Amino acid sequence: MSDAPPARSAPVTSPGAAVAAGRLGHGIKRAEQAMIARKTRALRRFGLTVPQYAVLLLLAAVEGSAAGMSAAQLARECMVTPQTMATVLLNLERAGLIERQGSALHQKVVVNILTARGRGLVEEADEAIMRVERALAAAFSAAERAEFDRFLERSVAVMNSLDGD
Repeated sequence: MSDAPPARSAPVTSPGAAVAAGRLGHGIKRAEQAMIARKTRALRRFGLTVPQYAVLLLLAAVEGSAAGMSAAQLARECMVTPQTMATVLLNLERAGLIERQGSALHQKVVVNILTARGRGLVEEADEAIMRVERALAAAFSAAERAEFDRFLERSVAVMNSLDGD
């Protein structure tokens, strides 16, 4: 028997991790998924999903200045498909968090508005989400945060400027 320590093997990585290593898009996606996972945990005690929270927050933001938002508007703002938004809205309506009614401006449009219960719940849930966002912001100095924001905006501009390839 040898007194030498056992040989250490190289860390096990998946083929996908090797392909993704060093790719900017992969890093952005990992950061997004980590944030969504943390927000999902924070919203669990409110019985909300991240898309449901996003809808309630948008409806709270337009309250008073507009008579609700249509499903199409909400889908665009939340960056989900119309089919996904239909499911989100149905679940929010069943939970008594929103009401759906005809638009005062367009006869064939249905708008979604918060109920009192929805308003109260989104205010509570937003406090939990803001704790998550503040924890992330605290990891950066003010200068780093400003630079990070500029990098993200530049990323969006570059992606939006590319041809339909």
